[in-house]
Amino acid sequence: MNTDTTNHTAAKPPSGGLVVQIEIFLTAIMFYTRIPCPKWVTHDPEYLNKATRYFPLMGWIVGGICALVYTGTEFFLGAPIAILLSMIAGILTTGAFHEDGFADVCDAFGGGWTKEKILDIMKDSRVGAYGAIGIFLMLLLKFTALSAIPFNQMWMVLLAAHSFSRLCAVLLIATSRYVRENDDAKAKPLAKSITAYEIIPAVLFGLAPLLFFQRVEMLFVLILPVAGTFLLRRYFHKWIGGYTGDCLGATQQVAEVLCYLSLVAFWKMEYILF
Repeated sequence: MNTDTTNHTAAKPPSGGLVVQIEIFLTAIMFYTRIPCPKWVTHDPEYLNKATRYFPLMGWIVGGICALVYTGTEFFLGAPIAILLSMIAGILTTGAFHEDGFADVCDAFGGGWTKEKILDIMKDSRVGAYGAIGIFLMLLLKFTALSAIPFNQMWMVLLAAHSFSRLCAVLLIATSRYVRENDDAKAKPLAKSITAYEIIPAVLFGLAPLLFFQRVEMLFVLILPVAGTFLLRRYFHKWIGGYTGDCLGATQQVAEVLCYLSLVAFWKMEYILF
């Protein structure tokens, strides 16, 4: 996430439907990725809130970059190196935004036993043992799962997993409440409200890449990530009564990996049965 606001103080362009939507879209790119944006794009909290509708669309961009890197390097370097390079490309594109949230959640819920302690640990920029071990295992699981995906399916899997996992985070916003009261939290601008006007396009962007799959495959892609999101929501509510920005990042990471595992399990069962 870009945090330097000094380069975004220029006057906004004239207001208007299309122009506003373009700025909201660019705000989403600025907030969720490290892709450079025009200087007139601001950190307007109103636009950040509305940018939630484009969160799954950011998955198209990140997943597309990962797919391009994998496709462009697999022939010359082999699948393992190509997968690792695609993962690096995705992390560089987002600035490890979601991975950082997952690590913070591991530290906070692993080391905290009260709501106050959990929230305090999540604000700490240092990574503890739970966070380091958690992110290492998450990346290892992601690499291993991607290694089991056929070359000709990889591009659609990356697009679907990156977009649908971000939709899962949006669903957490829509069905839960933000628990921090102070203004120094990462996701405060996102969490104030979300309306049907933001949810509908988010759902469309999140589900559209699944159309590349067969119907049965689509169901398998959906089941585990949705179940994982539901369980994470219950867990977050049990301990802190809602979610934080780090919880959203953790949800995205877990849902992404569950997308990969769902497809690997489906193709494995298909091979055994048929």
